Amino acid sequence: MLKIIWKILAFSFCILLLTTCIDPYYPELGGYSSLLVVEGMVADAGEQAFVRLTRTFQNVDSVPYTVENAKVYITDESETKTYLYSSGEGNYTAGSGFKGETGKIYTLHIETTEGKKYVSDPCIMYPVPEIDSVYFNKYEGINETGGNVSNGIMIYLDTDETNEEQTSLRWEFEETWKFNLPSPKRYNYISEEEIIQLNNVREYCWKNSRSGDILTGILLPGQQSIRKVPMNFISPERSDRLTVQYSILVKQYSISPQEYNFWENMRQVSESAGGIYDTQPYAVVNNIHNVDDPSERVLGYFTVSALREKRIFITPGDLWDMNLSEYRSPCTEHIVSPETYFIPGSFGNPPTWDEINQMFMSTGGFVFVRPIYVGQSTLSRLVFATEECADCQDTDISLRPDFWIDLP
Repeated sequence: MLKIIWKILAFSFCILLLTTCIDPYYPELGGYSSLLVVEGMVADAGEQAFVRLTRTFQNVDSVPYTVENAKVYITDESETKTYLYSSGEGNYTAGSGFKGETGKIYTLHIETTEGKKYVSDPCIMYPVPEIDSVYFNKYEGINETGGNVSNGIMIYLDTDETNEEQTSLRWEFEETWKFNLPSPKRYNYISEEEIIQLNNVREYCWKNSRSGDILTGILLPGQQSIRKVPMNFISPERSDRLTVQYSILVKQYSISPQEYNFWENMRQVSESAGGIYDTQPYAVVNNIHNVDDPSERVLGYFTVSALREKRIFITPGDLWDMNLSEYRSPCTEHIVSPETYFIPGSFGNPPTWDEINQMFMSTGGFVFVRPIYVGQSTLSRLVFATEECADCQDTDISLRPDFWIDLP
């Protein structure tokens, strides 16, 4: 959620300030006023209450800066205060013992080191229905870059609701997948005479990704369920997600009608391509205000949501009858020897094995993975690969996640 809010708000703010029909131009803005951006959530389970404070930047090349040492706390309808403590980089979190409760009303309070005070609208935590199921079916998707049809799977969600009142929902997901390293590092090169075989070779790694789209829905009064809500499309041609084992954790949040409108406005801003005849981005309504100066613009939203989660795992065996294309890794190995860099009859001598190793290592981005021998001991080739193809440390998650279960 943090990345989604920040990117869209930053985009809309810059577009509002900088509009051009021909060449991009990013001036230093006279009279520019940096705006406070607030991202925060209180949930009833699964996540710690948090707030992130940043400020908008001067132009699109600037780096947004964080707001540190602020006093941040949350009150409920009985005026009980829960303080959030700084964890660095503009992040403030409550203790793990604090959880929201459905039916209660929460208000966010912020006081900066400059003495400015901000407060959110009071937000009620609505109950959230259980997730009935998360599942997948074969699906034909369109490649946005090439326009080609790509076979894959679409992950869907079903949810049920017995309440007769209108219910607004928002969804996020977190995906994690296990994959093979195409060229795992098996040896360390010390010298031509000393190439050491590693005892613990990492052949599998894990990657992680969070949803980037805004996913919302409404259960109308009398509507008992929402079926087949599309969460995520995966094409095995374009990703290694489905090569070994894949997992997705879907999160379902209850939101107020006001927050639903906020996310719908955010969606419209994010989908504005900036064409001359497109709907122009507009200020997204928020729920946070300066106590002493109501005219000050504040970006962001304080979210109060009940939360339900459901995780599923998918293996290649689950897809065997779908006739999907297989993933082909873009990784290639560089298999070299002194002769590779020497033209017979030319001046000088071929490079040594040490010089070849130094050349690849100094170039950057390469890892020595293994030697090739002729017979038992005659070195014939050295094999190099790029870091992302040979080393788990270059992936998002190098170690097995705690929740992971290897399925047959």
